[in-house]
Amino acid sequence: MSIQNYTNSTIQHQFEIHKVGLAQPFLWLARGWQDLWQRPWVSIAYGLMVTMMGVVILLFASTHIYLIAAAISGFLLAGPFMSTGLCELSRQHEHGQSVGFDDSLNVLASKITPIKHFSATLLIISILWFILSSLALFAVFGDASPSINASVWSSFLEIVSLQQVLLYLVVGGILACIVFALSVVSIPAIIDSDVTALDAMLLSVQVVAQNFFAMIIWASLIFVLTAIGFISYLLGMIVIFPLLGHATWHAYRDLVEIKVEPTDVL
Repeated sequence: MSIQNYTNSTIQHQFEIHKVGLAQPFLWLARGWQDLWQRPWVSIAYGLMVTMMGVVILLFASTHIYLIAAAISGFLLAGPFMSTGLCELSRQHEHGQSVGFDDSLNVLASKITPIKHFSATLLIISILWFILSSLALFAVFGDASPSINASVWSSFLEIVSLQQVLLYLVVGGILACIVFALSVVSIPAIIDSDVTALDAMLLSVQVVAQNFFAMIIWASLIFVLTAIGFISYLLGMIVIFPLLGHATWHAYRDLVEIKVEPTDVL
């Protein structure tokens, strides 16, 4: 049996994927909002960390395409660790338990291996984005990007053309769709069951395939809210990031049902 067939068999045995209506993503946000205010200062703490990370990116990595790619790589690596705590808060609240910030991070100790593997996959994708974008720019314009020395002393947008920026964003958008498909329910599945990162990502892809139009709406909501967070000079991310983190848990609960307990699979 191939690895893919084995993984599919594992997912089909342990999980059942539900189809949801087009309005369901809005309900996930509403439930996430309720969870955010159950322990507001704990949730806001995650938003503050992401906001501070974003400020660092804007201050030190906005002058050059290489630095932007490196910063996004670091963010993709750290992001899952932060969203894990938010999903755990929602999971514990669902069970009638109230946990603090330190307690929300305890799940990392038992799930560190699959979370690390998942984060590494996102990191590889971000590096792939940088490589493909550089190759595309070189093939079309004869130069991957301006030198770091040149962009440090002048505005990046004054050096590159609009076509170069658009091409870079198109490649990034395609890979962003791949990241979305791989991560819709991956982190909640990892903390709620005994699955590997590969199983969780394949489960996520199957969820997207079976709920394609609902996932388009969910992705659009994530994009709009994230854009609002950046337009507000990242102040909005203080609330938006924990809101999306909590909502991700509720998306998982509506989309995926565990048919057997993890111990039974073993």
